[in-house]
Amino acid sequence: MTQKVAVLGTGKIGEALLSGMIRGGWAPSDLLVTARRPERAAQLHERYGVEAVSNAEAAKSADTLILTVKPQDMGTLLTELAPHVPADRLVISGAAGIPTSYFEERLAAGTPVVRVMTNTPALVDEAMSVISAGTHATGAHLTRAEEIFSGVGKTLRVPESQQDACTALSGSGPAYFYFLVEAMTDAGILLGLPRDKAHDLIVQAAIGAAVMLRDSGEHPVTLRENVTSPAGTTINAIRELENHGVRAALLAALEAARDRSRELASGNG
Repeated sequence: MTQKVAVLGTGKIGEALLSGMIRGGWAPSDLLVTARRPERAAQLHERYGVEAVSNAEAAKSADTLILTVKPQDMGTLLTELAPHVPADRLVISGAAGIPTSYFEERLAAGTPVVRVMTNTPALVDEAMSVISAGTHATGAHLTRAEEIFSGVGKTLRVPESQQDACTALSGSGPAYFYFLVEAMTDAGILLGLPRDKAHDLIVQAAIGAAVMLRDSGEHPVTLRENVTSPAGTTINAIRELENHGVRAALLAALEAARDRSRELASGNG
């Protein structure tokens, strides 16, 4: 890897990305980090051997800038960066809900911007990172973003118009599964199991089901039917889920998440 990459605002996701890049073969000497607090910058330097610099220095030195600050802090960061970012820099935004046009309007004309929506399983190298090109980003820029984010999981290219839907489905997606595991663990306690045993049973069921979905090539309906015996326990449970409108509730929940993503993108925070 000969490109120099800077991660700006290196929090948990930024650090996960940095760690994944190093495991993927990037040399620490080709990586820069910025952090708001000096002690955080020192910690990253000690932990990964990367150079900690100011935002302005990162903009001047790196070929690719990955902006991982919170969406509400992005405007301030861009104001600081704009005088120092040449138009040939690739800017990758990891901020949910902010369109590439927001960056293009605030940076030098022609600056290539790539928008990436990743999720918290990046912390365990099981992220799904959804990648979209801005007006001036080329296929080569998208490939560079894929090379970076593949270190923490899978990547998927989509038109930017689909980013809000991907945020609702994938960006927020892990939370829905945590919610389901929490509810099923409570059900296990109701049925007489200790919490720790109920938790272990449900977590392993979730892992096993996910691996089967990923590796079997079977449709989820087929996999569900394989568990659902005539007049058995599973079909009785599924009847109750349908009676309580769980499927409809999920559809409504994801629409609500999509709509909120659109509101954030339009500045109605």
